[in-house]
Amino acid sequence: MGIFGRKTTDTPATGAAAAAVNPALAALTGEYTIDPAHSTIGFVARHAMVTNVKGSFKDFEGALHLDGADPSRSTATIDVKMESIDTGSADRDTHLKSSDFFKTDEFPAMTFRSTKAEALGGDDYRITGELSILGTTKPLSIDLEFNGSAKDPFGNERVGFEGKAEILRSEWGLTWNAALETGGVLVSDKIKLNFDISAIKNA
Repeated sequence: MGIFGRKTTDTPATGAAAAAVNPALAALTGEYTIDPAHSTIGFVARHAMVTNVKGSFKDFEGALHLDGADPSRSTATIDVKMESIDTGSADRDTHLKSSDFFKTDEFPAMTFRSTKAEALGGDDYRITGELSILGTTKPLSIDLEFNGSAKDPFGNERVGFEGKAEILRSEWGLTWNAALETGGVLVSDKIKLNFDISAIKNA
């Protein structure tokens, strides 16, 4: 059973229904702060139709509310500073920050605000929310796998998740491209997002 257990009703559980909820999971319920030093928000884009370019954002913050009894009551927020984009190429990063792409001077942040959370079975979950880029807000669903919980050497209670999602960047106004002589375009419209999140329970 995963972190959230199974959804319960407002009526007291008895018999077999009571066994569906693991009381030990109640200890994980609470407010968490994402630890950016041990977390990754990354992306993959197809380049020139033949290879993948990988990148990440180095500066972000976020918070989770986890409900160990009812996953639908769990929430997540993430704020990303777009100036922190890093693809391993200074020239490419400068282009991505320009008016062709993220216009970071005008739109310094990308945000995600959850609106729905659900258990899919086992350690798998899905969180749906609103992703805002370039002043445009669209729905986004992220599939998550719960990696477990632990107390680190400094006494912090941690939980970990891995997540993935796909977007069409054009839906957020990211339409710059260049045609290839052999056909196709330089940068794919489909972008794969990946998340590796470690979050610390608030005192």
